Formats: sequence, C-alpha cells, structure tokens
Amino acid sequence: MDTLEKVLDTLVKSDKPLKGGEIAVLSGIDKKEVDKAIKNLKVQEKIFSPKRCFYDVKK
Repeated sequence: MDTLEKVLDTLVKSDKPLKGGEIAVLSGIDKKEVDKAIKNLKVQEKIFSPKRCFYDVKK
C-alpha cells in the first residue's frame, strides 16, 4: 500500500476530520510525506478540508 492509499484509508476509518499530524501518527508515515499525500489527494478531489488544517474524505 502506498502513502496515498494509507492516508486515504486512515481518513476513511476515522469518524471525524483529522489534522495532518494525527494522520501521520495513526498511519505511521512521516508528517512530510503525509502533507505531500494530502496535497495530492486534494488535487484529485478525494478529500476536502471542512475547517482549517483538518481533512476528511469526500462522501
């Protein structure tokens, strides 16, 4: 499973929006890699930011 899939999977399993640091801890991925994945997933429109610095999956 690559970084994008792990970040997306972590968000899917969460019942609330998460910060980048929380995603990094839960997925075991370095925060810088998580930030890159978040940026990429936002461009692909798979995730969104319901409020500043929090991310969730588009349903």
